[in-house]
Amino acid sequence: MAYTLLSNCPVCSHSLNVTRLECSHCDTKIENTFELSKLSILTAEQLNFVEVFLISRGNIKEVEKELGISYPTVRSKLNEVINLVKGEEPGQKKEQAKLSNSDIITMLENGELSTEEAVKLLKK
Repeated sequence: MAYTLLSNCPVCSHSLNVTRLECSHCDTKIENTFELSKLSILTAEQLNFVEVFLISRGNIKEVEKELGISYPTVRSKLNEVINLVKGEEPGQKKEQAKLSNSDIITMLENGELSTEEAVKLLKK
């Protein structure tokens, strides 16, 4: 049974180092210090979100439909993943990026927002 790779210590929560790779076919073992991908710090839920986002080619409207979540929730999850990949601590609060009116109109034109959603965002 294969387990998901841990990136943080379950005892102290600090980053873990990968020091050994092993082939399950020929039993070759390689020992060294290996770097993990920046995406390895994401939770299973965050990875699922990233997969859906990529498969939908970044179309937020499609992500909303696939995950059954609202536009603001999609933006929030996207900002959360971006902040983690940029190396910000999960507890750090960053001001959510506000969309400009031209961004909202472009998203409306691309079908990423409904008219109602665009109106709500423009009123904010």
